[in-house]
Amino acid sequence: MQTKTKPTELILHKSSRTLEVAFDSGERFNLPWEYLRVFCPSKKVRARFGKERILVLDKENVVLDRIEPIGNYAIKLHFDDGHHAGIYDWGYLHELGVRQEENWRDHQERVAGLKHDGE
Repeated sequence: MQTKTKPTELILHKSSRTLEVAFDSGERFNLPWEYLRVFCPSKKVRARFGKERILVLDKENVVLDRIEPIGNYAIKLHFDDGHHAGIYDWGYLHELGVRQEENWRDHQERVAGLKHDGE
């Protein structure tokens, strides 16, 4: 999903543990920190062509410590588990918002399958 939309506002909500992102398209998303960590675009996590995304587990309590701007096209998120390798460009950040429900459902199904296989 390619988009030319850009964020107009980023708000870090510590109490709800979300990053609120407003786009110039008028769309607004509240992205949980766990979701952002699980779907980090780093090479360690993100799927390469033809390969399945790495399943990231046990990030329910991860804290988003800092947001670092990367030029005028992206941000880098620094998490308290030491992970800060992913660069979230505007298109990917928008995609995470648009596909949040679908992405999270797929992630939960994979986690459930892993637990089921381990029994």
